[in-house]
Amino acid sequence: MNLRLSRRVQRVSLSANAAAKSRATELREAGRDILDLTTGEPDFDTPEHIKQAACAAIAAGATKYTPTPGVKALRLAVQRKLQRENRLDYPLADIVIANGAKQIIFNAFAATLDDGDEVLVPTPYWPSFPDSVRFNGGEPVFIECELEQGCKLSAEQLQQHIGERTRWLILNGPGNPSGAVYSVAELQAIAAVLRRHPQVLILLDELYEHIRFDGQPAQSLLNVAPDLQARCLLVGGVSKTYAMTGWRIGFGAGPQVLTEAMTVVQSQSTSGASSVGQAAALAAFDGGLDFLPEQLAAYHWRRDLLVNALRDIDGLEVLEPQGGFFVFVRCAGLLGRYRPDGVRLNNDADVVAYLLDEGVAAVAGSAYGLSPWFRLSIATATDSVAEAGRRIAHACRQLRGAA
Repeated sequence: MNLRLSRRVQRVSLSANAAAKSRATELREAGRDILDLTTGEPDFDTPEHIKQAACAAIAAGATKYTPTPGVKALRLAVQRKLQRENRLDYPLADIVIANGAKQIIFNAFAATLDDGDEVLVPTPYWPSFPDSVRFNGGEPVFIECELEQGCKLSAEQLQQHIGERTRWLILNGPGNPSGAVYSVAELQAIAAVLRRHPQVLILLDELYEHIRFDGQPAQSLLNVAPDLQARCLLVGGVSKTYAMTGWRIGFGAGPQVLTEAMTVVQSQSTSGASSVGQAAALAAFDGGLDFLPEQLAAYHWRRDLLVNALRDIDGLEVLEPQGGFFVFVRCAGLLGRYRPDGVRLNNDADVVAYLLDEGVAAVAGSAYGLSPWFRLSIATATDSVAEAGRRIAHACRQLRGAA
């Protein structure tokens, strides 16, 4: 069959995270001993009160179509959550619900980008950022943020990259894959640049807002620069904090003209999000965070286990994450070395393939726009994280220097 695919779909690719996860699963099902450190999915269960709220909603018959921008009760709960946890005030009309935060981001770009519009994407990035831009006709403009600057965008870099076609800046914190958290001073400096360019919108991806290791509350650009709120889309959801990845509920908070346009986009794609998922999310946002300290302690412990295991390995440089689910590792020092079977490591994909052969599934940094690096998830059992560190250290010791 001569099926012609659109140029639009050919501009994007399958998620590298999903591909790495799928390969690890295939090997495990084939009987291989593989430690899967590919995805940012909490190994904790959804809290019981949230599951019970979903069951109650089903029993009460709340299984019908929902309003496209979200059930009003959930939008009110998001409004309260933003006031209580983020110290931000939003009118109800500025809040919209979708099938996960990824759809919020996609809808925003679909509603605002014309062909050739540019979106500033600090590197390393979550892969869906640039592909969502490309799918909607825009052009991602990458700003490389290396280890030496903590994988964080500087105000000077931002100023250098803003041009006539710049439509958006993406700011992700805590970062995926870096775990980077911006300080108040860094956010203030970025805000000062943005004030000079009022045509630039700001997408604030704060999915990991509560997964921080410094003991501080969630901190947003809008907490230090509230005057930018009319230009910002704040993106959040339930997947990371509440271990609700499969419930598929995300929210956006931004100017009404934008949220209304995003609702139009969603009305012609998926319509409203799951009624049962929204009932569960309502219970999540209104149920408090008493369960979180135990989970944070586990993530913090795993981070320290993995960072301490990797930081002294010859050839690796570790960025100690300040939040999120990942440890991001620069492996430039391994390139040019040889595996025990004589194969040369030429790039981070080769390094990841070697680690997989040694029983650890990771994701190459090229998936996040920064090479040669690789990403490891700490959102898995503590014993697996510890063993992964041991296996990586052993694998690196087996490498031979360049001939």
